[in-house]
Amino acid sequence: MATRLHRNLNTTTLTRTRDEAVDAARAPGTARTAETAGVVRAAGTAGAAGTARTAGTARVAAEGSGGAAVRVRGLRRAFGERVVLDGLDLTVAAGEFVALLGRSGSGKSTLLRVLGGFDTGIEGDVLAATRRSVVFQEARLLPWTRALGNVTLGLPGRDVAARGRAALAEVGLAGREQAWPVTLSGGEAQRVALARALVREPDLVLLDEPFGALDALTRIRMHSLLRELCRRHRPAVLFVTHDVDEAILLADRVLVLTDGRLSLDLPVDVASPRLRADPAFAALRSRLLAELGVDDLAEGTH
Repeated sequence: MATRLHRNLNTTTLTRTRDEAVDAARAPGTARTAETAGVVRAAGTAGAAGTARTAGTARVAAEGSGGAAVRVRGLRRAFGERVVLDGLDLTVAAGEFVALLGRSGSGKSTLLRVLGGFDTGIEGDVLAATRRSVVFQEARLLPWTRALGNVTLGLPGRDVAARGRAALAEVGLAGREQAWPVTLSGGEAQRVALARALVREPDLVLLDEPFGALDALTRIRMHSLLRELCRRHRPAVLFVTHDVDEAILLADRVLVLTDGRLSLDLPVDVASPRLRADPAFAALRSRLLAELGVDDLAEGTH
């Protein structure tokens, strides 16, 4: 069932209280409100401020198990005179892990906000799986709610607490259900964020540099955890990163966003386990760095 974000806006809001959902649906800053938790849900059809700004068609549609989790055609997003996304086309298959690279300001996060339903001021055709979750660079946990409460925030259905505990155990945080966010390390907080995203069994997970603020050793552990979680749950993933090595280690396919369009789209044909010493890894790394305008040898001297 397709939900149009043009005339019949299916507003994406933070799942907290009814009053907050109403406020988010009415306010021009819906994106900022929803990003606070990184959890999205449909809040019913409602005419919202900003609907008239949406030229063209933006849709959030449920796809069949064999269909695409993301299908974008001719996506354009401008902020005043500055065009950030300019006729972008993108398809992400069900269960596919796609990494998105690009220079700062290239529009990577803007694309994720559009796919998450946070940004409706667009032109073009956008379809994304209805069941989707977002994980940001900061864990964005509610400080007044314990770890379990952050995971189960707005979670529908029965046995919510049991499902939340199982999700925390899956990310290695069994026994930490009652921990306050302030007591968690950076890596633990991002584990809670991953649990919060995956407990909803999404068909699409959008990750916006989720490991960018972590130290090197913690990032390695989180890479292993994310690969295992994706193997178990099989969501489609769009993973934004500035780290070329991270993209190659994790993804089935790597894209480069340049001047509002995808300038490069390459499969990751590197044997597992993916090792940086593998010539195929090095060759792909050099190709991606060149597309990003980075000298491979100079980059390696830092």
